[in-house]
Amino acid sequence: MKLRIPFRHSPPRVNVVRLNGAIMTRQGGLNDQSLAPAIERAFRKGKPAAVALSINSPGGSPVQSSLIAARISRLAAEKELPVYAFVEDVAASGGYWLACAADKIFVDTSSIVGSIGVISAGFGFDQLIAKHGIERRVYTSGKSKSQMDPFRPENPEDVARIKGLQEEIHEAFIQHVTTSRAERLSKEVELFDGAFWTGAKGVELGLADGLGHLVPKMKEIYGDKVRLTVFGPKRPLLRRFGTELASGLTAQVEEQALWARFGL
Repeated sequence: MKLRIPFRHSPPRVNVVRLNGAIMTRQGGLNDQSLAPAIERAFRKGKPAAVALSINSPGGSPVQSSLIAARISRLAAEKELPVYAFVEDVAASGGYWLACAADKIFVDTSSIVGSIGVISAGFGFDQLIAKHGIERRVYTSGKSKSQMDPFRPENPEDVARIKGLQEEIHEAFIQHVTTSRAERLSKEVELFDGAFWTGAKGVELGLADGLGHLVPKMKEIYGDKVRLTVFGPKRPLLRRFGTELASGLTAQVEEQALWARFGL
């Protein structure tokens, strides 16, 4: 039996959400569906004084980035709780999108932040199959249904259409960052061209609020007796073989490519 002692105050509690990995819908990636239970618990369990985001992500899906960030912002407003983001190795592209859901962003001197842009990548195999005498046969209803087919020569109209989509997504990213960071962003440097910087430089540019690590910073704000409780997505102990295994391997390759852009 737990006895409650009158007038005894419990030390403040900060719930921590771990956001570690590439942002993608595939198994093992960060996405709104897998993170929703952890984020909801972090804002509701134990009457926290604040929620801290521990971020280490090279980015990924813009839609999932938006959904996760929106959930965090919505719960923060509902519960009237401050949110702090702490960047480990990298919070770039979609990872920085997540960081901007916080009221304040703290980084390590050598963290990587930024990469506010949109990228699409692929391969063209049309010359390869032509060399081997392979004919590509595609039948569609709708002239745009086979756009960006990697087995056909690149079509300038398809490229223009893809770039138009990228511009719209990029504008949404810029709007999210400028709304979050307001007047803190530097006006002396172009911040929205996809470039990225170290954490120290990011503080100078207004992409982050200061240098600091999660535990000491939370103790500095809430006292040495602050309690930290970590929440994160539950991962299955065993994975099925077959298609799920193949999907997992593909996701690992995609994630490694994202990390590699930042030398990690």
